[in-house]
Amino acid sequence: MPIIKYTVSFILLLVVIFLLGGCWNKRELNELAIVTAVGIDKSDELVEISVQIVNPSQVTSNKASSIQVPVFTYHAKGKTLFDAIRKLTTLTPRKPYYAHAQIIIVGEEMAKEGMNSILDLFQRDPEGRSEFNIIVSHEATALEILSILTPLEDIPASKMFKSLKVSEAVWGTTESVILDDLVQSLGSIDNSAVLPSIQIYGDADAGAYSSNIEKIESPAQLKYGGLAIFKNYKLIGYLSEQESRDYNFLNNNIKSTFEIIACPEQGKISTEIINSSTKVTGHFTNGIPSISIKLDIEQNVAELSCPLDLTKSKTIDALNKETSRQIKERLEHTLQTIQQTYQADLLKFSDVLHREDYQAWNRIKKSWLTLYPDLAVQIEVKVHTKGVGAATKLKLD
Repeated sequence: MPIIKYTVSFILLLVVIFLLGGCWNKRELNELAIVTAVGIDKSDELVEISVQIVNPSQVTSNKASSIQVPVFTYHAKGKTLFDAIRKLTTLTPRKPYYAHAQIIIVGEEMAKEGMNSILDLFQRDPEGRSEFNIIVSHEATALEILSILTPLEDIPASKMFKSLKVSEAVWGTTESVILDDLVQSLGSIDNSAVLPSIQIYGDADAGAYSSNIEKIESPAQLKYGGLAIFKNYKLIGYLSEQESRDYNFLNNNIKSTFEIIACPEQGKISTEIINSSTKVTGHFTNGIPSISIKLDIEQNVAELSCPLDLTKSKTIDALNKETSRQIKERLEHTLQTIQQTYQADLLKFSDVLHREDYQAWNRIKKSWLTLYPDLAVQIEVKVHTKGVGAATKLKLD
């Protein structure tokens, strides 16, 4: 009996393994069109989707032909985004496969109308991923952005992705935002968020031809600009590049950047910010909310064009003080723009106050949208110069 029992169990196990190991939903690579980037535009009363699809013969071959381009762009229109996606299959020779998309570009007009339907579709899509970066096209359609061929990187989507990461890491004017981050941010009390914006620098018409990558200086290039501001799921404006960098200071998202400080008499000092830490705390005084922001910044002297002796402690103290003053003054101006011009809680002060005292927060929650523009915010900046390099003294004629 035990032998029969174990034999039956073994047979059942084999049957289960056989059923589970089937490839009922397999897809051959040569049957798919690999999408690297998606563009979504508003076209009159219709929604237009554009996809950038890899040309496998160019990307995989060591001897790529100069006749063909590394990617193809297809686009279709529909009454809804899902309708446009399905109509796209009437144009593409293979079924578009979106799991490897790195970038989704939302056209400016579409962003002004609202992000609701876009977020809803990509959250529901079982084939999609939530790791792709979402970008807003500025002064150009998403289709125009996707039509620009880029040097160095054969696949334009890879160029956009890498430029976004590099500029975020070394300059601080951009911020990479994936789908999950955007959904969470837009879930705040005022449904506000920021997205990086991208635009075409140069001749957009020339950018769609292979000659754009055959010249020393490309006629058309893709360039990131200031952060796009969303409120109630809609695009309401942009921060300048400088304001975007200030926003990232306030949001504890600066990895490295630079400052230019005026010398006491003439010339300038360039410093490299090597570390920046921001701490935001909330307070309630007699039921009235306020915010404190403290920044600790470390910098190195990168360039000096005035006669300063960096071996003296008083010189370094003066440099620290001036850098702190300059950054603080700029942050206060940018925060005023965010609070009063756009009235968008981009830095999520509401979450900070909720964590500080949820009972006090619940008492003001219904009035938050009217309280926020005039919310008192105290900013403190401390700068420490860590390195001055080997050339500590500079004599200028």
